[in-house]
Amino acid sequence: MKTIVAQPLTAGAFAPFGDVLEISGDPDKIINQGLCGRYHDRASMDFGPEGRAGISLFDAVPRDLPYLLEMVERHPEGSQAFLPMHRNPWLVIVAEAGAEPGEISAFLAAPGQGINLYRGTWHGVLTPLHAPGMFAVVDRIGGTPNLEEHWLDTPVTITAPRAPA
Repeated sequence: MKTIVAQPLTAGAFAPFGDVLEISGDPDKIINQGLCGRYHDRASMDFGPEGRAGISLFDAVPRDLPYLLEMVERHPEGSQAFLPMHRNPWLVIVAEAGAEPGEISAFLAAPGQGINLYRGTWHGVLTPLHAPGMFAVVDRIGGTPNLEEHWLDTPVTITAPRAPA
């Protein structure tokens, strides 16, 4: 069985799969009487010609590391953004694009980090590591199917990074 060590979630490492949603750098604009920084248009949302954006709320059961990955999924008709409604780290699992998932990567999202998966990106299920597992999810709402699942021939174990010595 293959083992993957989850890496910290960074915009550069995650770029092939989607956008990292976080507050970094200076705000694009100061609003609300000078009391709020707006970090504008941070994700490439894509809902195809037959869909629209919808916001759903998810409440997922927390998992533990090491985590056994048996299945990945993708949404061929639209992007999907996960915005944690908590301040806990959580696990993000993605795989290289293709008719079947390619090389699998795992990331530990820090408190305050969300993601937007590009349309068609293979990914693991929502994997909070602590309760509550609440997320706002922005994704495609439409009348055509938008979910494909792929069960791995050999499960993959995802582990936490080793603590510095």
